[in-house]
Amino acid sequence: MSYLLRVQLPDRPGSLGSLALALGSVGADILSLDVVERGDGFAIDDIVVEVPSGALPDTLITAAESLHDVQVDSLRPYSGMLDTHRELELIDQVANARDDRLQVLVDGVPRVLRVGWSTVIDIGASGEAYRVVGSQSAPSTQAGSAPWMPLEKPSVLDAEGDWVPQLWKDMDTKLAAAPLGNSGKVLLLGRPGGPEFRPSEVARLGYLAGIIATVLG
Repeated sequence: MSYLLRVQLPDRPGSLGSLALALGSVGADILSLDVVERGDGFAIDDIVVEVPSGALPDTLITAAESLHDVQVDSLRPYSGMLDTHRELELIDQVANARDDRLQVLVDGVPRVLRVGWSTVIDIGASGEAYRVVGSQSAPSTQAGSAPWMPLEKPSVLDAEGDWVPQLWKDMDTKLAAAPLGNSGKVLLLGRPGGPEFRPSEVARLGYLAGIIATVLG
């Protein structure tokens, strides 16, 4: 079983090695690592680990936080592909799609940006928000309004706003969105159960949405 572990650890030599040893002590193997963000003396890393069948995932948290100044932000099952050029591959897939390119986009975004689901939304003639297309994992419950649109730049959205469906709130869904160029459409991401979107993740979302908008013309 594979898990995605997001940790905050000191940004100094040896920290990652110590973490790897701690995780290894409970039988976990590190499969991949992405640096999400670096700050003043700390780093946020996404680590995909594999644990033996029957092992309790909570042991990963205990092992990681046994180290000084290491904090686990989140732990969730992970079944994505372990590639290092996810954005480029998705852009290429959208560019070469023969059918609905937006569907290819939203189906690929959860893997690329490690979220639960993604949708493209637009505003209708009467001012209501509607879903243009959604990933297979997108909830059937949709937002009927989007008072934050039109959106000028990639942003973290207020997940407790009046426009947010109650089901999304019940699942503690973190939300972020980015405009798809000048089309008026927005790429909306949902991450049920967290963690919060980091500024670097929002920036990646903005870059990806901007390039995709250019590809879509």
